[in-house]
Amino acid sequence: MTDDKSKKGKKDRKQVSGSENYEIQYFKEKMGVTSQAVVGAIKATGSNDRKTLEDYLRKRHQK
Repeated sequence: MTDDKSKKGKKDRKQVSGSENYEIQYFKEKMGVTSQAVVGAIKATGSNDRKTLEDYLRKRHQK
Protein backbone atom coordinates (compact mmCIF):
# COMPACT_ATOMS: atom_id res chain seq x y z
CA MET A 1 0.00 0.00 0.00
CA THR A 2 1.52 3.29 -1.00
CA ASP A 3 1.56 6.25 1.29
CA ASP A 4 -0.62 9.13 0.09
CA LYS A 5 1.31 12.22 1.13
CA SER A 6 -1.83 14.36 0.88
CA LYS A 7 -3.51 12.38 3.67
CA LYS A 8 -1.88 13.50 6.88
CA GLY A 9 -3.80 12.55 9.91
CA LYS A 10 -4.16 10.18 12.79
CA LYS A 11 -5.07 7.23 10.59
CA ASP A 12 -1.97 7.66 8.42
CA ARG A 13 0.31 7.72 11.46
CA LYS A 14 -1.09 4.35 12.53
CA GLN A 15 0.31 2.66 9.42
CA VAL A 16 3.74 1.60 8.17
CA SER A 17 4.08 1.73 4.41
CA GLY A 18 6.09 -1.23 3.15
CA SER A 19 6.93 0.65 -0.02
CA GLU A 20 8.46 3.68 1.72
CA ASN A 21 12.06 3.07 2.76
CA TYR A 22 12.09 5.88 5.32
CA GLU A 23 9.10 4.36 7.13
CA ILE A 24 10.68 0.91 7.19
CA GLN A 25 13.98 2.44 8.38
CA TYR A 26 12.30 4.34 11.22
CA PHE A 27 10.22 1.35 12.30
CA LYS A 28 13.15 -1.09 12.25
CA GLU A 29 15.26 1.24 14.39
CA LYS A 30 12.37 1.73 16.80
CA MET A 31 11.82 -2.02 17.14
CA GLY A 32 15.49 -3.03 17.01
CA VAL A 33 15.03 -5.45 14.10
CA THR A 34 16.15 -5.69 10.48
CA SER A 35 14.38 -4.25 7.45
CA GLN A 36 13.67 -7.81 6.34
CA ALA A 37 11.91 -8.48 9.65
CA VAL A 38 9.66 -5.43 9.15
CA VAL A 39 8.76 -6.39 5.57
CA GLY A 40 8.26 -9.99 6.68
CA ALA A 41 5.95 -8.86 9.48
CA ILE A 42 3.86 -6.86 7.01
CA LYS A 43 3.54 -9.92 4.77
CA ALA A 44 2.94 -12.36 7.63
CA THR A 45 0.23 -10.30 9.30
CA GLY A 46 -1.32 -9.03 6.08
CA SER A 47 -1.52 -5.65 7.74
CA ASN A 48 0.43 -2.41 7.83
CA ASP A 49 -1.12 -1.31 11.11
CA ARG A 50 1.67 -0.10 13.41
CA LYS A 51 0.23 -1.71 16.58
CA THR A 52 -0.27 -5.09 14.87
CA LEU A 53 3.29 -5.04 13.54
CA GLU A 54 4.72 -4.03 16.93
CA ASP A 55 2.88 -6.90 18.65
CA TYR A 56 3.99 -9.40 16.00
CA LEU A 57 7.64 -8.33 16.14
CA ARG A 58 7.72 -8.32 19.95
CA LYS A 59 6.42 -11.90 20.06
CA ARG A 60 8.73 -12.99 17.26
CA HIS A 61 11.91 -11.37 18.60
CA GLN A 62 11.64 -11.98 22.34
CA LYS A 63 14.93 -12.58 24.08
